Amino acid sequence: MMSKVRITQIKSTIDRPERQKLTIKALGLGKLNRTVEKENSDAIAGMIRKVSHLVKVEEI
Repeated sequence: MMSKVRITQIKSTIDRPERQKLTIKALGLGKLNRTVEKENSDAIAGMIRKVSHLVKVEEI
């Protein structure tokens, strides 16, 4: 079974490149302090790495 991660957006996407905005949207975020839980797959890990400066990640 894959582990899960809790992803919380802690910084705004204002003045960020369009790719980072789209990545945040694809993760299901978009507003500050919004939290989602995702399976920790390679694709999700890559998305988190691209916007790691905008989110907080916790293992569940």
